[in-house]
Amino acid sequence: MPKKGKLFVISGPSGVGKDTLVGLVLPGSAGLERVVTATTRPPRPGERDGINYWFITAEEFDRRIKDGEFLEWAVVHGNRYGTPGPAVSEKLEHGISLVLAIDIQGAKSIRNEMREAVTIFIAPPSFKELEKRLRGRSTECDAEINGRIRTAEDEMAHMDKYDYAIVNTDLEQAAGELKQIIEAHTG
Repeated sequence: MPKKGKLFVISGPSGVGKDTLVGLVLPGSAGLERVVTATTRPPRPGERDGINYWFITAEEFDRRIKDGEFLEWAVVHGNRYGTPGPAVSEKLEHGISLVLAIDIQGAKSIRNEMREAVTIFIAPPSFKELEKRLRGRSTECDAEINGRIRTAEDEMAHMDKYDYAIVNTDLEQAAGELKQIIEAHTG
């Protein structure tokens, strides 16, 4: 029977670079996969169903909640996001380690359910830099960006509840730190 895989839960404010960091770390990490979460929000330009998220309707999301298919789910910025529980459990049991990039609410739920999960908070170097990154995405209007900044201020207060914290000042350095943490728990 293979050694059980590790679950790495990565969170931080919207726009901090969670998905970018995961995208940099995954290719060189054998036995490590990204968990694709489900969302009710529409895809942003360049996002693909089953790659970035499972884009599903509100009705389908409700059905999955009712059927107990989510390990956790939350409403974030007016949209719902959920982690597919059966797929996560099955892969961990087969020795595959997983990276899950989710919001603060979801990370709290995972910590309560799976104490063995390794939690990693990604922080921006400053709120000014975070706002610059959010505006650079060109995916939200001013009101949405301002809401995300206000939410980020609240989320930063939770950083000390994580096993690790990485300040994403330099993308390559932050990716190196993330890879070191993962290797320390899977090696």
